[in-house]
Amino acid sequence: MPFSFTNSKGQAYILHSKTTTLKNGNNQTIYYFAKDARENCLDAVPDGYEVAESKNGLPLLKRANK
Repeated sequence: MPFSFTNSKGQAYILHSKTTTLKNGNNQTIYYFAKDARENCLDAVPDGYEVAESKNGLPLLKRANK
C-alpha cells in the first residue's frame, strides 16, 4: 500500500522516489508527491524525514529535527 498524504484541501498525494545521476557521476535519490500512483511508489516516509505542507497546500518532505 503506497504512502498517501491528504492535505488541508482534501486532495490526496502519493509519495514516490527516483534515483538520478548528477553531472559529477554521483547518484541522488529524489522524493516527490504525485496525485496518481506511478512506478517507484513508497510504502512509508524515509527515515529522517517528515511530511509538511506548503502554504499552497502541496505536500513536501523535509528533514526531521533530531
